[in-house]
Amino acid sequence: MRPLDLILLIDDDETTNHVNLRTLKRTNIAKDIKIFMNGEQALHYLKAIAAQTGSATSEEYPDLIFLDIKMPIMDGFEFLDAYQELHAHYQIPAKIMMLTSSASFYDLNRLEKYDVVKRHFAKPLTDYDVKEIVQDFFPEHLA
Repeated sequence: MRPLDLILLIDDDETTNHVNLRTLKRTNIAKDIKIFMNGEQALHYLKAIAAQTGSATSEEYPDLIFLDIKMPIMDGFEFLDAYQELHAHYQIPAKIMMLTSSASFYDLNRLEKYDVVKRHFAKPLTDYDVKEIVQDFFPEHLA
């Protein structure tokens, strides 16, 4: 498998980040993985890239974003609202997967209004989850 260039892992739980980072590294899914503790930090990162490059094809944009729903400062839904505006202007190529430890019907129903969200996964990620993501969303990386 050819690794993705960059993954963003956005979650406020350090233990979950540690476990997910180990899984992502073990599966060799990406060359680089950046961790942000809330949506605001990640959004600042994406805005800085957009301001710096102005290009939707910039390799500095992530290929994949794992986003927690429940976080302080800026939760997953607030991030998605802001991200959609940024995405509309810059056509950021990232695919977003939601991470949740408690998938309430209300939250899952709310996620349906976001076209940028491709799927949701229970925390922590497993090797099988990573394999499924690559097969379904990045098949060109399997060769």
